[in-house]
Amino acid sequence: MSLLVQKLSLINFRNAQNKNLVLGEGTTILIGPNAAGKTNTIEALQLLTTGTSFRHARATELLFHKKEQGRASMRLEGDGRVVDVECNITTVKKTFKRNGKACRAQDLLGTLMSVLFCPDDLSIIKSSASHRRGALDYFGSQAHKGYDNVVRTYTRAIEQRNALLKNTFIDTSLLNAWDESIALGGATLLIHRINLFKQLVPLIQQAYTTISGGEILKCIYQSTISDNAAQLSRDQLQEMFYEKLQHNHSDDIRRQQTLLGPHRDDLSFTINGVDARTYGSQGQQRSIILAWKMAEVQLAQQLIGEKPLLLLDDVMSELDENRREAMLSFISQGIQTVITTTNASYFSADLLEQAKVINYGV
Repeated sequence: MSLLVQKLSLINFRNAQNKNLVLGEGTTILIGPNAAGKTNTIEALQLLTTGTSFRHARATELLFHKKEQGRASMRLEGDGRVVDVECNITTVKKTFKRNGKACRAQDLLGTLMSVLFCPDDLSIIKSSASHRRGALDYFGSQAHKGYDNVVRTYTRAIEQRNALLKNTFIDTSLLNAWDESIALGGATLLIHRINLFKQLVPLIQQAYTTISGGEILKCIYQSTISDNAAQLSRDQLQEMFYEKLQHNHSDDIRRQQTLLGPHRDDLSFTINGVDARTYGSQGQQRSIILAWKMAEVQLAQQLIGEKPLLLLDDVMSELDENRREAMLSFISQGIQTVITTTNASYFSADLLEQAKVINYGV
């Protein structure tokens, strides 16, 4: 049995001064008007499972109006285990505890994976490449121990190299040293990212074909280091990346930024051979993201042997009837799911009877 969220407690968190929720083992539906606090609940669950918020909120923004302290906490149970996680919030910082012991936000990764699907995700296909890279890395950081450290280390190195490139006078020996460091970190990240993408792709394609009624989706990782990056070893990628960094010094100095590397890569999707970002309909683009989220849930279970927590924030209103049915059919397979909605008519009478329904007042 996977770990399940049994209860969630919020004190001075966003608009909740004192709120306690008991979640169902299957589907929990939070129903209420806009601004009632449903998305805040989703945010708290994500914060307690990943240490981060999809709203990228500062600590003070998480506090109830004019309050100086707040807390979000949850209890997980399963397989004879009990895990308590809490986030204590002040106007200047967030601190975390797991089973009463202080821990870093990134230490929460791996306790209980969560997959979030919110309206902003529906625009990932047509958004900038950073959104697609970010979505993949966010999942990878939960799925693999060490992935998050690889991303953080590489990101810091790129930031420091870019800061050096902005200097009026650049020490070439120092730039060469950063090239070596970034080549190693970039090759390591690329290996992690491509391996993860390879595992996701068949699951995304299978889900998309089911949703779309037979359309063929192709997913490609586009590397700025090599078109054949997926066939190369880390040592080969490191050597190739280093050579390209060296060759690109003049352009990097002129633009004052590192123009090549995993931080510039992209994911592309084609439907029946046609580029989905440029020519795909809104429905097709949304189907890709829906399939992507389904694939994340399936792969999470394969990788860690436990089903993740699925968080669906107000996406039912953004999906047409066929895609809603596809999602609801998917979550009926025993996945603990929390759904927010303003409209109960999106759900069948049977589902509403089986689900834990929590009404949010204004």
